Amino acid sequence: MELILNRAYFKEGTNGTLFCADKFLCHTIELPWRENKRSISCIPEGRYKVVSRYSKRFKNHLWIKGVSNRRLILIHPANDALKELEGCIAPVTYLGGLGKGIYSRDAMQKLLFLVHQAQDRKKTIFLTIKS
Repeated sequence: MELILNRAYFKEGTNGTLFCADKFLCHTIELPWRENKRSISCIPEGRYKVVSRYSKRFKNHLWIKGVSNRRLILIHPANDALKELEGCIAPVTYLGGLGKGIYSRDAMQKLLFLVHQAQDRKKTIFLTIKS
């Protein structure tokens, strides 16, 4: 399964639109681009493998593997990139500004449903990020 994230970069944050098979899934929010610096930048554009993950903090979420010079980059719920993200991607139902959104948990559930269906069919999940 191929997820496509189209980004728009701004000084205050990065907004995106996530698609699967040319079908709109949700919007995304991220930190601004700051040269891929840990904890303060979104990750570089490229193609990454995505796997399911569970933690006490985020419950069911996704892990983006193979990000250069970074580790444990996740897709998890958040509504304000500057306050709640450290390089991760947050799906949101609606954008509320630059790097801000609302109803992130709803968007996360929609995304997890699709990913888990693909995993049940033994599909590998990839995320391609581009501008």
